[in-house]
Amino acid sequence: MCNCNWRLGCTLTAVITAVIAGVVAAFLQILGIVTVTTAFVLGALGVGVVYLAVGVLAAAGLRRADTRPCCLCRNLNTLLVGVLGTILASLILLAVGITATSIATAILVGLVLFFLWLTVAASACFIRCAADCD
Repeated sequence: MCNCNWRLGCTLTAVITAVIAGVVAAFLQILGIVTVTTAFVLGALGVGVVYLAVGVLAAAGLRRADTRPCCLCRNLNTLLVGVLGTILASLILLAVGITATSIATAILVGLVLFFLWLTVAASACFIRCAADCD
C-alpha cells in the first residue's frame, strides 16, 4: 500500500513556476524586450519529441518493475501534459508564424514556455519520485 497522502508538493510547484514563466515570457514578447526566433521554437519542439521518446522507453522499463512508488503516475501525467503541450504549442507557433508585437504570438510564446518549463520541472519531480525521495 502506498502512502502518498495525496501530497502534490513537487507537482504543484512545477505548475505554479510554469505559469509564472509563461506569463513573463508572453509579457516580454508583447513588449518586444525578448524576441523568439524560429530556432528557439524548433529547439522546444525537439526537446518535446526527445522527451516523448525517452518517456516511452522509460515507461516500458517501469512496466516491468515489480514495485513502483505511487507518485510515479501522478508525476508521469504532469510530464506527459508538459511534453505533449510543448509539441502542440510549438507546432501551432511555427504554423502561425512569429510576429514581434502580435498578441496571438505572445500568447503562443507564453504557452510554449509554460509547457516547456512544465516538462523540465515535472521531469525533476519524476526523477525525485523514482529515487523514492518524495
